[in-house]
Amino acid sequence: MNLKISALEFAQQVQSGNLSAEEFVAETIQRIQKIDDNLHAFLSVNDDAINQARTIDKKIKSGDKVGACFGMPISIKDNMCIKNSKTTCASKMLENFVAPYDATVITKLKQQDAIFIGKVNMDEFAMGLSTEFSAFGPSKNPWNTDYVPGGSSGGSAVSVSAFECVASLGSDTGGSVRNPASFCSVVGYKPTYGLISRYGLISYANSIEQIGPLTRTVKDTAFMLNMIAGLDSNDNTTIDNKNEDYLSGIDSGIEGKKIGIITEMIGEGIDPTVLSATKDAISKLEGLGATCEEVSLGMVKYSVAAYYTITATEAGSNLARYDNLRYGYEFPVEGYEFNSYISKSRQKFGPEVKRRMIIGGFVPSAGHAGKYFLKAMKVKSKLTKEINEAFKKFDLLIAPTVPILPFKIGEKIDDPVSLFLVDINTVTANLTGKPAISVPYTMSNGLPIGIQLFANSNQDKLLLQAAHALESTVKLPEVPI
Repeated sequence: MNLKISALEFAQQVQSGNLSAEEFVAETIQRIQKIDDNLHAFLSVNDDAINQARTIDKKIKSGDKVGACFGMPISIKDNMCIKNSKTTCASKMLENFVAPYDATVITKLKQQDAIFIGKVNMDEFAMGLSTEFSAFGPSKNPWNTDYVPGGSSGGSAVSVSAFECVASLGSDTGGSVRNPASFCSVVGYKPTYGLISRYGLISYANSIEQIGPLTRTVKDTAFMLNMIAGLDSNDNTTIDNKNEDYLSGIDSGIEGKKIGIITEMIGEGIDPTVLSATKDAISKLEGLGATCEEVSLGMVKYSVAAYYTITATEAGSNLARYDNLRYGYEFPVEGYEFNSYISKSRQKFGPEVKRRMIIGGFVPSAGHAGKYFLKAMKVKSKLTKEINEAFKKFDLLIAPTVPILPFKIGEKIDDPVSLFLVDINTVTANLTGKPAISVPYTMSNGLPIGIQLFANSNQDKLLLQAAHALESTVKLPEVPI
């Protein structure tokens, strides 16, 4: 059986009766059992998946109405709630937490007869960009298991790349969907802020994070968006997308479109092979009828510092609830006063989470807020103004997704500053609320390189059209596993 089909192909074949959802799901689980000990994409696998697929096959045979997913196996990053399933955030703090409700994206996918094949690995509480900061061990890049898969949605990218599911949902706070998509050669999408509900996503930095799909093709991303985008009364930041169909017109091309090449994202610190791939992608887009020229966003050089200041502040607030009283594990209270008990219970957090919580307590505190947090908010505001000006002249912007190739596991884990700088090209979309996509483009020494496109707010459809046009110029090898 071909597990390498796209989401759209899967839906068409199951609907037409050429493919059994039960057989496909059973084979997918066999593949997970065969290869995932090595890759460690999954933290848990759905024991009832085959029964659920069997039910969908029966509904199809009896002519009942079936949702657009037709039993499609989808993996879910382990920071989204699925009722009666463990949701750990890859943290010892939530190791045994069972979600009492479904996230909105889960509800919407259930209505479309998706099957959640399992929960996938991530950096603890989504704080990291290599999936090395999972409390349950790192995931590995399927193209070369000595290398990181990116993060924090590393398990999502690995599971899609290695054909352990048809599609996945991740979350993107500063590149956490696009970074692993680039490192694992899959499509990763960060939507306009508010396009997808965050209800049921365990909070890290509410003002900039978004749920986004990881898929094998741009059309599959549009298909996923059609099901999960739109207003949600449980999330007041959501926007009305008027039931936009992101698949219609996706073949429109980009003739006549103006694309800005972000100067600050192709300069100092970029790997020569990544720069070469980006220039090649630009010439391909010009060959498709687009006009490309450089544009400067001066605030980009301050974006990483601003991003970590803002997100650490929000994380410090969001993670304050983990005091072992509201959420927690077996740890008796006798012999402690209140503060020392909470301090002791938080030793379950990993090093990266502790580091960000400490920063998050410091930067907005009295005497420091003006020096750090308010300055970071000014950078965010100025960066948004700059990118809005750029979009008066350009339809789209382009840059490498990540300025470097995937790096070896352990290579940067003790150097947080150099690790943070890997985010230099992705945080702009989050700080400004703009949609951005990483499209697999080429390989270098067996390691993937992704190209990133940005559009203006609520121009997600245009962005997907451009990404599909770029994707059509590329023929990539299949993952060797």
